[in-house]
Amino acid sequence: MAPSSLAQNSPQDFLNVHNTARAQVGVGPMIWDSRVAAYARNYANQRQADCRLVHSGGPYGENIAMGTGAFTGRAAVNLWVQERPNYDYNSNSCIAGRVCGHYTQVVWSRSVRLGCARVRCNNGAWFIICNYDPPGNYAGQRPYSGGSSVSSI
Repeated sequence: MAPSSLAQNSPQDFLNVHNTARAQVGVGPMIWDSRVAAYARNYANQRQADCRLVHSGGPYGENIAMGTGAFTGRAAVNLWVQERPNYDYNSNSCIAGRVCGHYTQVVWSRSVRLGCARVRCNNGAWFIICNYDPPGNYAGQRPYSGGSSVSSI
């Protein structure tokens, strides 16, 4: 395969990273949804001028990231997944002073449809967004059911 600007940015690349993280906690895979992806693409295009990390406020769950250089969709999802140690399953909350909501959205078991987009901003950085349908991160609900495959960190 020849390297290209699309390397690690295809729908399957986004799905692979999400589904690997989900499998680690016993959650089934997501599927790519063209409707959700169109929403992500539309919003990413709106952020192209400024690359600001501002949420869309739309109907879907949402993770956003911005990076420079060869910042890929895979790298963005890995940033979100790296929050895993910050999530305490027993208390169903983030460890004090830490962020974990991007991770919990990635593994939210009822979020089954995924759509992501990556755009080059006018300042040269990359804006990456993933949207989740149905959305996750509802207060008082766990992202997934605990089981023998879940370990405490």
